[in-house]
Amino acid sequence: MAKTDCPKCGGTGWRTVAREAERGAAAPVLQAVRCECTATDRDARLLERARIPRRYEHCDFDNFDTRIYGGQPGGEAWDSSLEHALLVVQGFAREYPVGTDHGLLLIGPCGAGKTHLGVAAVKEIARRGHNAIFYDYRELLKQIQDSYNPERQATEMEVLEPVLTCGLLLLDDLGASKPSLWALETVGHILNMRYNEKRHTLITTNFLDREDAAPGGKPRAVPLPSGQAVRGAEDSLADRVGTRIRSRLYEMCRTVEIYSGDFRKEIRQAGRS
Repeated sequence: MAKTDCPKCGGTGWRTVAREAERGAAAPVLQAVRCECTATDRDARLLERARIPRRYEHCDFDNFDTRIYGGQPGGEAWDSSLEHALLVVQGFAREYPVGTDHGLLLIGPCGAGKTHLGVAAVKEIARRGHNAIFYDYRELLKQIQDSYNPERQATEMEVLEPVLTCGLLLLDDLGASKPSLWALETVGHILNMRYNEKRHTLITTNFLDREDAAPGGKPRAVPLPSGQAVRGAEDSLADRVGTRIRSRLYEMCRTVEIYSGDFRKEIRQAGRS
């Protein structure tokens, strides 16, 4: 929808531009084009169709910061991890769907930027006209559970249909809720269906693999340049989603590990210092 007070189009959404006159023509030809004021509305509709929460509407590749720790001793390694993740996800979005045989599994601690990168990919892919959708893991499970309530209008299949059939699914924060048999069966069904239909899935999770844990099974703590120690969750990813689903993820996704601190916490602490 055009802006009613736009000085260029007067609220019509269209403006005229002079096209270079063809040979022999007496004057340039006027051509109607869409006004720039309609772009904001198109982006808003795109974000709504992709189900991107307002909190993440700003997330793009251009504003993903890969130079957080470089000024501190040893910080180059952390920045390198962020830069590597950015390049991989950018490449995935750029080549989608022709040059991408697998989805992506972004693994890292809270606040490392996994959701930022995932949303940036969804937005870029959706802008090219592909069907890309964001779902929070816990929210999706709740919507499916709510569909069992006879007072609800949506059925289970109505909830699952866009999740199963969209070209790209961003499933954010996989494993965030405690696993139950029902949850594991539901997530396993979704991932198996998408894998069998060769549809791409982009997943983020805070849970590491067990081999990334310290001796004794507890996740290792890694010191940041700021002095903060980053420790993974007590459970591994397999603990949260089951070994069968973790095995399926190996087949359908390229794993991208992001070893960085909680950027949101770092910023808050910097603001108080």
